[in-house]
Amino acid sequence: MLDGWLGILIMIGLGTAFAAVMILLSSLVGPRNPTPEKLAAYECGMPPVGDARERQSVKFYLVAMIFLLFDIEVAFLYPWALALRDLGWAGLLQIITFFLILLVGYIYVWRKGILDWGPKPMTRAERPDVRGKAA
Repeated sequence: MLDGWLGILIMIGLGTAFAAVMILLSSLVGPRNPTPEKLAAYECGMPPVGDARERQSVKFYLVAMIFLLFDIEVAFLYPWALALRDLGWAGLLQIITFFLILLVGYIYVWRKGILDWGPKPMTRAERPDVRGKAA
């Protein structure tokens, strides 16, 4: 009964044991010299500035939700790829329809400007005239 699961259980056990041993060794052998600089929060090499509870732009959350949507799409793509031969032409048409729906959603999000984070580029009419005016 456990023929197919025995290898998976062994790998989970080995992974858990390896993680536990590494954490234990690091706490036993590692140096203990805490300084205020080492105890400070790390933010990409920059000193932390401001309050951690400041409000974020709505665009941040929209991009996060869009990322999750397209990430979940890959989760649906993997089992489809495994069963492609069994699904035949019907499965291929279904996945093409799925991708077309996602493409329409992506184009909609792109056209709405949700993925634009930087300043808007100036149009030709808004650009200052760089040519010198002849007197």
